[in-house]
Amino acid sequence: MRQFYIAENDSGQRLDRFLQKALPHLRKSMLYKAIRTKNIKVNRKRCTPQQQLFPGDQIDCYLKDDNLPVQSTFPEKEPEFLQAPDTLDILYEDDQLLLVCKPVGLVVHCDNRQTPDTLIHRVLHYLYRTGAYNPAQEQSFTPALCNRLDRNTGGIVIAAKTAAALREVNRLIRENKIHKTYLCLTVGTPKPPAAILHAWHKKSDTHNMVMIRDTKSEGFQEIITGYQVVAFNPRHALLSVDLITGRTHQIRAHLSHIGTPILGDTKYGNMKENRTLHCKHQQLWAYQLTFQTDADSCLANLNGLTVKTSLPAFAAKEFPEISMRSDSQP
Repeated sequence: MRQFYIAENDSGQRLDRFLQKALPHLRKSMLYKAIRTKNIKVNRKRCTPQQQLFPGDQIDCYLKDDNLPVQSTFPEKEPEFLQAPDTLDILYEDDQLLLVCKPVGLVVHCDNRQTPDTLIHRVLHYLYRTGAYNPAQEQSFTPALCNRLDRNTGGIVIAAKTAAALREVNRLIRENKIHKTYLCLTVGTPKPPAAILHAWHKKSDTHNMVMIRDTKSEGFQEIITGYQVVAFNPRHALLSVDLITGRTHQIRAHLSHIGTPILGDTKYGNMKENRTLHCKHQQLWAYQLTFQTDADSCLANLNGLTVKTSLPAFAAKEFPEISMRSDSQP
C-alpha cells in the first residue's frame, strides 16, 4: 500500500494526472483499473480519474508491491539541472513567479543535442540554491517555464514557482491578458509605418517551418500581429511588434510574408543581406511584458505590472540615437 497527502502544489489537478507523476512506473491501464476496482481511494471513498484534488486530500493506493517502484535505500543521483549554471538575469521575482532575460543562443528546454545547460535547468538550479525548490519535497510539481523563445531569440521568459501560478499564467496567456512586445530589425521598412496585420498560419508537419496565407484555408489558423516603425534608415527598420496571437514563428513568418523579413533570419529571411552583414541569427528580442489580472486571481498583485529588458544590442548598434533617449524607451 502507498499513501499520498495532497499539498498545495499537488492540488488543482485531476487524480489520474497526479498519480501518473507520483507513480511514473505504474502502467496507465493498471492505474485506471485500480481506480475502477476501488483499489485507489480518495479520503477513503470511491473516486474517479477526473476527480479534482484539494490540499489535505488523502490518496490510498492498495496495489501489489510489484506494481510500485522500489524505493532505494541509496541516495538518488544528483539532479541533472545541477550541471547547468545557476546564474540568471532576473527582471522580477516574487513567491510565485520569476521573470528572467534569456540570452541569445540558450535553449529553453533540452533539445536533440541533449545539453544540460538549458534555461529551465538554470532556473531550477537557482531555485534549488535559494531554497525555493527541493525536488525531494515535491510529489508531482516541478517549476516550469510558461512561454518559449527560439534558441536565437533573447528576452523575457516567465517561470512559475508554484502549480497555482503555472495554471494562472497559462490561463492569462490563452486569454491574451499578458501583452507581449518585441523589438526586431527588418530588411526594408514596412508600409504603412504602423499596422495590425491579419493572416492565416499553418505549421508544416514535416519541417520546422510555417506557411502564411492572406485568406482562410483548411488547416490554417488566424494570426494577428501589430507593429510600429520606431526608426529606419535606407536598409533597415527597427520595429516594435505586439504579438496579439502567439503561434510558432509568427513574427518571423508574418513580417517575411509582407516583404520585410527580420535581419539574420535563416528560415524566412533575406539570405543575401544576411550573408553581406555576416548575420547568422534573427535580430528579434522579447522586450516587454504587461500583466492584466483579475481581482480574484492568485496573481492579482501583478495587475498592470510592466516588466522590460534593456535595449538589445542590435537596436543600440543600428540606431544609437534610440539608446540616448530617456529611460531607454524605443
